[in-house]
Amino acid sequence: MPERSGNRCIGQVAVFGSVVLLIPRLALAQTSSGGSASDQPTTLPQVNVIAPTPLLGSGVDRNAVPSQNQVLTAPDITLTGPPNYLGALQDQAQGVHLDSAAGNPFQPNLFYHGFQAAPLQGTPQGLAVYLNGVRFNQAFGDTVNFDLIPSIAIDSMNLEGANPVFGLNALGGSLAIQMKNGFNYHGGEIDFFGGSFGQIGGALQYGKQVGNTAAYVAASGLHENGWRDFQSSGLKQFYGDVGWRSDIAEVHLNIDLAETALRNPGTTPVEWLAVNPRAQFTGPNSISNNYALISLNGNIQLSDTTSVQALAYYDYFLQRVNNGNVPNFGSCNTISGFLCEVGTDVLATSVGGYPIPDFLSGGPYSDLDSETTNTNGYGTSLQITNRDKIWDHNNQLVAGFSFDGSTTLFGATTGIGGLDPLSRNFVGAPGFPSGFIVDQADGTDVPVRLNTTTAYYGVYLTDTFDITPRLSANVSGRFNAEQIDLNDLLGTGLSGNHYYSHLNPGVGVTYRLMPGFNVYASYSTSNRAPTPAELSCASPTSPCSLANFFTGDPNLKQVVAHTVEAGFRGQLVPFPTAKLDWNVGLFHSNLDDDIAFVQSVVQGRGFFQNVGATRRQGLDAGFRLNSERWTAWFSYSYINATFQSAFTESSPNNPGADEDGNIQVRPGDRLPGIPTNQFKFGVQYNAANGLTVGATAIANTGQYLFGDEANLTKQLAGYFVLNLNASYQLTKNIQFYAEAQNITNQRYYIYGTFSPTSSIAFFQAPGTSNPRSYNIAAPIAGFGGVRVTF
Repeated sequence: MPERSGNRCIGQVAVFGSVVLLIPRLALAQTSSGGSASDQPTTLPQVNVIAPTPLLGSGVDRNAVPSQNQVLTAPDITLTGPPNYLGALQDQAQGVHLDSAAGNPFQPNLFYHGFQAAPLQGTPQGLAVYLNGVRFNQAFGDTVNFDLIPSIAIDSMNLEGANPVFGLNALGGSLAIQMKNGFNYHGGEIDFFGGSFGQIGGALQYGKQVGNTAAYVAASGLHENGWRDFQSSGLKQFYGDVGWRSDIAEVHLNIDLAETALRNPGTTPVEWLAVNPRAQFTGPNSISNNYALISLNGNIQLSDTTSVQALAYYDYFLQRVNNGNVPNFGSCNTISGFLCEVGTDVLATSVGGYPIPDFLSGGPYSDLDSETTNTNGYGTSLQITNRDKIWDHNNQLVAGFSFDGSTTLFGATTGIGGLDPLSRNFVGAPGFPSGFIVDQADGTDVPVRLNTTTAYYGVYLTDTFDITPRLSANVSGRFNAEQIDLNDLLGTGLSGNHYYSHLNPGVGVTYRLMPGFNVYASYSTSNRAPTPAELSCASPTSPCSLANFFTGDPNLKQVVAHTVEAGFRGQLVPFPTAKLDWNVGLFHSNLDDDIAFVQSVVQGRGFFQNVGATRRQGLDAGFRLNSERWTAWFSYSYINATFQSAFTESSPNNPGADEDGNIQVRPGDRLPGIPTNQFKFGVQYNAANGLTVGATAIANTGQYLFGDEANLTKQLAGYFVLNLNASYQLTKNIQFYAEAQNITNQRYYIYGTFSPTSSIAFFQAPGTSNPRSYNIAAPIAGFGGVRVTF
């Protein structure tokens, strides 16, 4: 315990260390006028540079980065209607697709090149996400809650391939989101929008600069009933920034607040979807999030060629989850009057060891898995950027360190109750609204109360050296060290201390064959440590549920990725006032000791396990045309994601499983949930009369179901979706816009797995036996709104 306390104190002191270093320089900084506020809202022109590290303030020419990188800006986020950054990534970013394991459109899994950033535990997190330089992957499970970020406040998003400098989870790449401030956004805007599925919402933003000081605020709110039963969503978001700058320094204090309530109908057996596409399998399924982030970042120019960037932050995250599930308990085989584990005479017991009565005289029963995650995070980063020439050659060196710490209190229970045959929702037992709380003597299903402490340290550098005016070389590296302490507050089964470290090098070159024609190649390694959630659920003899009921603390190996990228990119001017950007890129990533959530023989339970090597390889090719009247893009991505090691997995609901309910995964079997071929197309035409019309389209080929890692059953079918949009600029300050989604009304599915249809009687669809279960996508829908600027 003393060692753990010492590390926490060191981390908390380090949070503010870099800010203290800035104070003397800020005190000596000379002020300068920063320009006047504009009468109309404007976003200042973008320059063709990206940050080479998570921290803002340093920039490098995108063409000198030896990996694929894509930048979407604020206009891209509002291209087809109201601000929607996830929609922009889905429609415009190469190699990206979204699915929804939970069944809520505001809580998707984001895939890039077969790597995921997702909000649900049980997902291998292979992408690092940053918000204004702050690590946005939550400490407890590295999860990413996209519903916490207000789209209207985003200035730009940089999606980049594997880069060790971006730290943990950057196995397949990173998404760095930069928010607006009063220096780069002037004026105000109000959006009102709504449409199908009972959607109604609004967003506003305002930015102003007065001399050397600027402020920016944004707020948004939305309510939607959803296209399925029990799929309502409510989002409230706020972002604010106060900044000050002089000739040699710039400092920003910003805050992000969010409160969201999302209901998730989840997957439903296909035979039931054929009867009622809106139906849920079991419920209730809901997630509520409360989030607060406050950060202070600064940039000081020490000389003409040297600058220092620093960041300190604190964030608070509270999440409550309820999942109604198929029952693991029912009437005993031979013991009357009590409940037992399904198909046995092992008594179900509550807290204190009391047997749980058969209070419904045979059922139907259901389980309610409830959890609470409460995290306090804090961290700091400090880096130096130097652009001194070496032997009269241009050179940029960035070196720094980062610390991210957290404390999390996690609690979970399972309650036994009844099942409403119509809504299929959990119903509490008489006198027990949350049901009888399960506490099994053998530890297979017990209440959990766990305290975790994490400390992640990183030291990194990246250097870009121009060997010739055309040839640039990049060398980078990062040393990551992680300490994860688990303290079981109800026993000792979860307690443990885990330490990981890894050195990740990277090297790459870029060559400018001619103006507007660039080639690149790179090799890098990156890693991620097992999360507290994974370490707490790594025992095959004591599996947990997807709702995070942790019962064991075996060690897991960290995941290490080895990535090679190579490609061509360039820019053409096909005619005056037009610019055509194009690219063709290859990627090849081998992962050692990849971690997967492996199903258990116990229904609804599983455990995290190192499953050996996996591989993700493929290519991206595309172009984007921007002209005075036209914007158009097309891209194709080929993604081949496969297992490279053999292992046995329990998948008892898979029709291809053996008599023991197991499937044999072999090298070359494809990872589930990843379409091999992905196409994107978009066009916008701006007429001279203020009318803009456009279309976007996405086509993905099939994917294997989760639970079919051995590729034994048919794939989830591919799909093609076409959307239309239009806007009309009524006056200089008033714009109307509209969008029609899925105009051909395709019925398609975006996620698939297997469900135990024999565990629950389907009164609305008698005889249901097919275990294939899908999340259905939205049918044809229309949305519209008005945007007022001032």
